[in-house]
Amino acid sequence: MLSEQSAATVRATLPAVGAALGTITERFYAGLFEAHPELLRDLFNRGNQASGTQRQALAGSVAAFATHLLDRPGQRPDAMLARIAHKHGSLGVTPEQYRIVHEHLFAAIAEVLGDAVTPEVAAAWDEVYWLMANALVAVEQRLREERGGPAWRAWEVVERVTETADVATFRLRPADGGPVRDFLAGQYVSVRVALADGARQIRQYSLSGAPGPDLRQISVKRVREGGAPDGEVSNHLHARVRVGDVLELSEPYGDLVPDAGPDTPLLLASAGIGVTPMTAMLAHLADSGHRAPVTVVHADRSPATHALRTDHEAYAAKLPDAAVHLWYEQDAPAGTHPGLADLTGVPLAPGTRAYLCGPLPFMRAVRTQLITKGVAPADIHYEVFGPDLWLAGQSA
Repeated sequence: MLSEQSAATVRATLPAVGAALGTITERFYAGLFEAHPELLRDLFNRGNQASGTQRQALAGSVAAFATHLLDRPGQRPDAMLARIAHKHGSLGVTPEQYRIVHEHLFAAIAEVLGDAVTPEVAAAWDEVYWLMANALVAVEQRLREERGGPAWRAWEVVERVTETADVATFRLRPADGGPVRDFLAGQYVSVRVALADGARQIRQYSLSGAPGPDLRQISVKRVREGGAPDGEVSNHLHARVRVGDVLELSEPYGDLVPDAGPDTPLLLASAGIGVTPMTAMLAHLADSGHRAPVTVVHADRSPATHALRTDHEAYAAKLPDAAVHLWYEQDAPAGTHPGLADLTGVPLAPGTRAYLCGPLPFMRAVRTQLITKGVAPADIHYEVFGPDLWLAGQSA
């Protein structure tokens, strides 16, 4: 909770700081990477830095956190913090790195806002930063302790399956032959690869299934749009990684997991490669004897680009009360819908809890439709691949 004095100062300065956050985060990253080039090389996603999406996500999260402190002073935004903490945990972010970020972020604030940053203003926003940072450090420490073991572990590729022209599934076994920790359906792992220029870039990929007790499975879409360095890890995996190669993986992280009993109605909505966590969820629901209605929604360009389609439909068919609704922009076969996903005519059971994964415009559209249909906003959960621009949109 912000102190009373700081709350008044943050409230008064939030419009000015919020309006300048885009410029502030741009200067922040420039200064950070000049002083610590290893962070861009080996921690931050270079594609997101090149496109500017990471800057937007940082600005959005800071503004959303400050707004929450002002609007709901007695309540911490745990859902937002948990999502960020899981991502940081999977990346191996350390408490010391928060101090490095603080140094360069506040230098950027002073540079951009100049004389407007009085000692009182600096102290108030310093309090905001450390409330957020210390909360994240605590959650990340708990997550690491729960998982145990090293931050990174070597895994050997034991099978590679072509799912579509742009999606490949990799099945991996620990190179050390040790045990494999269970994961929760919907979680992801970070994958760290050594690229040709010496960088060790990291990306998160959902665990798309549980092929065996000693295996991990990820399904990776090759990102073709945009120039280098966009898609550099996915293209590396597609072009270079074969059976017998070794990758570094984190332990499973992520909070988009079905938190519901067997009698809770669910909706699992995905688009494109967002199908990966949903397939794992459906497998888990089928194995655990879920009894309540499950509504499966998926949108894709065409049946040929619908990765894991066979598993997606087969796991749904194992449930006693499941309805599958598919939309394809091209070549929609009988029994599916042409065009973009539209839930207007999709019936939902009262008390439905929804889980979404896919491109941001898809998830925002689905969320709006669900709320219109009476689903409580607190019962709509989502996962974002890459920077969380949802927060950036909320704070705009």
